[in-house]
Amino acid sequence: MIDIIVEVDPDLSGIDKQNSIGILRSTLKQEQIEQAKINLIFAKDNLLNHLKIKYFQKDHLTDVIAFRINDYKNKEIEGEIYISLERAIENAKEYEEKVSKELARLIIHGTLHLLNYKDKTDKEKLAMTEKENKYLENLNWNKLFKKS
Repeated sequence: MIDIIVEVDPDLSGIDKQNSIGILRSTLKQEQIEQAKINLIFAKDNLLNHLKIKYFQKDHLTDVIAFRINDYKNKEIEGEIYISLERAIENAKEYEEKVSKELARLIIHGTLHLLNYKDKTDKEKLAMTEKENKYLENLNWNKLFKKS
């Protein structure tokens, strides 16, 4: 069973929760994950910055943070994915992409981190980006953000 809860900061708007769930479910399915409990949280920069300082001792803005709650050896995935809508909008401008596509990429990226994918080295980053691109091809992400 896959259980996904989506939370959106009350100051933010435009996120399609059902589309978010669909993207996360699709990623888990393509990774052959059948059991998961995941909270997907769309937040503002200040929350992600606070989490980055508290858990990673780094004081800078970030677009996505994923926390695996249970052990990576466990078949059932339990975790949380935090996404900054502000960073997603900035990233979309920088890369000349739609905000919906950038948000979909961040959902996929966070999900891959929950599955123990890393992006510390250039090789790891490339592998994750290739997976993200592959999964994005098969998704209907166009309506993920209503203002894009």
